[in-house]
Amino acid sequence: MAAPGSDIEHGYPHLDMVRAAITALYRRLSRDTVDTFGLSVAPGDVAFSEQDDLHLGVQRVARVLVQHMRLPDARMIVSFREMRHAGNVELAAGPEYFIELNSRFKSHRRDIGAALAHEVTHVYLHRLDLAFPGTRDNEILTDTTAAYLGTGWLLLDAYRQDAVTSQKLGYLTPEEFGYVLAKRARLLGEDPAPWFTSPQAYEAYAKGLELALRDERQPPLAAAGWTGRRRYARDRRSAQSGRPSPTGGDYVFEGGPPFSVSFPCPTCRQRIRLPVRGRLRARCGLCRTVLECDT
Repeated sequence: MAAPGSDIEHGYPHLDMVRAAITALYRRLSRDTVDTFGLSVAPGDVAFSEQDDLHLGVQRVARVLVQHMRLPDARMIVSFREMRHAGNVELAAGPEYFIELNSRFKSHRRDIGAALAHEVTHVYLHRLDLAFPGTRDNEILTDTTAAYLGTGWLLLDAYRQDAVTSQKLGYLTPEEFGYVLAKRARLLGEDPAPWFTSPQAYEAYAKGLELALRDERQPPLAAAGWTGRRRYARDRRSAQSGRPSPTGGDYVFEGGPPFSVSFPCPTCRQRIRLPVRGRLRARCGLCRTVLECDT
């Protein structure tokens, strides 16, 4: 897991990989399993005060996260040492997993839950046998999974910045964490905003929410705005006449029969293919989201 640092990247440089991670999660888990994670880990369950015994408190928080991630037979043995990264986990067959946390967390206890959330998610993905090739992409998958399944709000809340110091945990940017948390909130109706103790985390979540809402308003979805609908109609006419046309959207027209359009599901990003024939209702075959479309 990435260590805290002063150079905090912003924006959406990993957005394609984040979206690919959401799709991979649905393919591996199914919508029914995702729904079982409908409640995020509660703030009070992972709170860690300065008065708590360090090692007993760490084990308590680790146990909460293990239970949330449905790892009943996984025992986490947590220790501290000086290291460059925020944390590390030894992935083996289990049932015991050894987690090391950066020694700085001994005096920054409020962020121990965030660090453990990332490492426990590594164990969860290891048990699922779900991984992306390459360290960077696999870490993005881990952060995305943590956020989508209800523990990653802790990682975003660990993002803090002022005139002299800054901190961020994880590999996603703050806005990317906000985007994934907003996708989860839109699906499950759970708003994480009241849990943020960091004003910077709240701002990043608000920005991510804007992008998540934009996903739901892209043509050919019926909720698309006037500008998007006008561009879509122009591109559709060009495609129907056989002329190539640059597109400003994620949709792609395909010659028939029947003449069709494909576009990403706003929930799971799996591509959906529909005939071009006006207003219709479609259901995503992967996440079962029902979509109102105007093709």
